[in-house]
Formats: sequence, structure tokens, C-alpha cells
Amino acid sequence: MQRITPHLWFDKEAKEAAEFYTSVFPESKIKGTTTIHNTPSGSVDIVTIELLGQEFMLISAGPLFKFTEAISFMIHCDTQEEIDYYWQRLSAVPEAEQCGWLKDKYGLSWQIVPTVMDEMMREKDEKKLARVTEAFLKMKKFDIAALKRAYEGRGQD
Repeated sequence: MQRITPHLWFDKEAKEAAEFYTSVFPESKIKGTTTIHNTPSGSVDIVTIELLGQEFMLISAGPLFKFTEAISFMIHCDTQEEIDYYWQRLSAVPEAEQCGWLKDKYGLSWQIVPTVMDEMMREKDEKKLARVTEAFLKMKKFDIAALKRAYEGRGQD
């Protein structure tokens, strides 16, 4: 059992969200569903899912809490195809898209980030770091080729 499990509060969409998220992420599954009756919120559904080896709990317990951008889940992608795949399936609020961040149809924030960004952001050369930062601040969905051009100082299209 993992020691820290993200627990996501939904109004009444936990089961629907579980089906959605497990359809988006490969190697994912719904591990179990429990309904608790006679709570202050009435009946409460609790769904345990696994996404890419990470366990999450989803709860439908009423409209008391909403997701905010203060919490997001980062998906590291090796290729532009992976970035495009997750972006297409998860992004549901175009006006929330910025610097690799998106918001899904449930209001949950995700960061779709190329793995090569880790190396670029640890760069000690201030000019390289500044070029990459300038490039990604203009992007909604990350473009790996454009980030690499900026990193290498070859300009941007």
C-alpha cells in the first residue's frame, strides 16, 4: 500500500470521473467502489482507482468543496505525441490553458510536461534558462521542438 494517496472530492461524479480517468491513462483500473449510507451528505460513493501505478481515492460527497489550481497533477511525457494525447483528452477549459497547465471537465488541474523540461530547468547557464522560460511562458500546450530550439539558442518559430 502506498503511504500517500491523493483523495479527490466530487459533488456526485466520483464514479463517472473514475471511468473517465481510467479510460485516459494506460495501465489504469478501478480497484473498488463503496457506498456509505446515512452520512451528513446522504449516500456517499467512494471509488479507488489506479492511474499509471498511482492510487487515488475519489469521493462523491456533495457540493461543499471545489478543485482549485492550488493543487495539480503533473504528467511527465517523453514525446510530443504523449503531450498531444493527454492534452486532447483532458483539456476542457481552454481559457485555463497556460504554460502546460490545463483544467479537465471536473475542474481538476493537470500539468502536461515534457520530461526534457527537468533538465532544461536545472540549467546553470542563465541565458539558456531565460530563453526556455521566455518560450514556455508564451505556450499553452508545450511544444518540445520549440523548447529545444530555445534551449539551444536556435530561435523560435
